[in-house]
Amino acid sequence: MLCYRIASFILSLILSQSLFASPVVIAHRGASGYLPEHTLEAVTLAIAQGADYIEQDLVLSKDLVPVVLHDIHLDRVTDVALKYPERKRQDGRFYTFDFTLAELKTLKVHERTRENGSKVFANRYQGNADFSIATFEDQIELVTELNRQRAENIGFYPEIKAPAWHKSQGADISKIVLDILRKHHLDDADKPVYIQCFDFSETQRLRNDLGAKVKLVQLIGENSWEISDTDYSYLQTPSGLSEIVKVAQGIGPSISHLIDIESKQITDLSSKAKKAGLAIHPYTLRVDALPKGFSNSTLLDMLFRQVKIEGLFTDFPDVVVGYLKQ
Repeated sequence: MLCYRIASFILSLILSQSLFASPVVIAHRGASGYLPEHTLEAVTLAIAQGADYIEQDLVLSKDLVPVVLHDIHLDRVTDVALKYPERKRQDGRFYTFDFTLAELKTLKVHERTRENGSKVFANRYQGNADFSIATFEDQIELVTELNRQRAENIGFYPEIKAPAWHKSQGADISKIVLDILRKHHLDDADKPVYIQCFDFSETQRLRNDLGAKVKLVQLIGENSWEISDTDYSYLQTPSGLSEIVKVAQGIGPSISHLIDIESKQITDLSSKAKKAGLAIHPYTLRVDALPKGFSNSTLLDMLFRQVKIEGLFTDFPDVVVGYLKQ
């Protein structure tokens, strides 16, 4: 009887630790609420603020080096139009894939701007420091070294950007990224690494064709964005989620997929995802761009206490870390 009680007590401890394990804080493009997105400086600050994972959006240079930029264009986050005005394509945009890594390294990174040149987030970093584009391996080295020196285990959360577009340019970004992870012994389900992608066919390819061992997360967007052939409405159904769980460990929906912003009610996506056995890591908590009618604490309470998410992307890692410590 005593052995049974001891065994039951140990089991209850294990279950309670599992159920109440701290959700992870994912630094969305680094501490991008404070410093220009995806720069090494933004990564360093995010680690100092207590983030558990650093996100890297990955696109390829002309010489097939994965660099950390939010999308395939350069003109909204760098001074490329000043330094290489003749290199824009017919659509008027400057493409990362048209520049070698050496050329990309000459560019100066600044806060994200709109087409008219105004800042997307007016109150964020307003200085003129010499920030530059980082490669994926630059960030791997930085995080690995800070982990070693600080005895921490901050993880990586790379996103494969526009895989179909890269293929149309003759480049296989997924294979290149996987090769780099394997070079650094990071293609391992037990390591703190997730690969995310909006393109479901590419998520399936990563697992089934390229043999990825790393944890995968299927991002959920809107069909109206036309960023891939993926049917995001279908992926949010029980049938769609059952397809995702065959290849991925979690989903990355927007906050508005989980909480109806108008009614302030929880949608049924979280219950369906949990029933399917998928973790939920929504995007993006921005303290300076909260949904209308929400305070920071109200939104975080709903996400962590009601939806019970397992992780959150945020431009302000310190804010979410502070909330969770409470």
